[in-house]
Amino acid sequence: MTACRARAAARGPFRMPESRPPAAVSWWDRRMIDLRIRAATCEDVDGVLAFWKTAAEGTSISDDREGVERLVARDPGALLLAEEAGEPVGTVIAGFDGWRCHLYRLAVRPDRRRLGIGSALLAAAEERFVRLGGRRADAMVLTRNERAHHAWRAAGYGSEEHWRRWVKPLAR
Repeated sequence: MTACRARAAARGPFRMPESRPPAAVSWWDRRMIDLRIRAATCEDVDGVLAFWKTAAEGTSISDDREGVERLVARDPGALLLAEEAGEPVGTVIAGFDGWRCHLYRLAVRPDRRRLGIGSALLAAAEERFVRLGGRRADAMVLTRNERAHHAWRAAGYGSEEHWRRWVKPLAR
């Protein structure tokens, strides 16, 4: 049993409400026949990593089996997976530390972009944050990823130029 499965088994079953955009939502593109958004599980880790190689911009220090398994085990419900007909078409990580809501790894399969999948994922993430008591969401967006800037702006997010992210990779 992997560490991910062991931690998930110890915690008990996690059930995230499935998310489907309502019929009246204007951004919902009718070409999305069967979009389903759900929390990723330990069984999804390899598929998510493969998906990010083709759909995500850049790589992260945690883009490995151990990192994603740890995320899924520690915070089931944080890694949201959008699927059409059982195939992954989008992801977002909606992490909540009890104080702040953080968004990472919003990615949509290139041939399915501009159909509302990213908007549906963000709506599901924001619903999660509200359920958990979150008050404000922030997003990690690469400076060079201009296409993403447009998507985040369209979803109501804005850059705060007075903040700068400071990082230090932790040695293992």
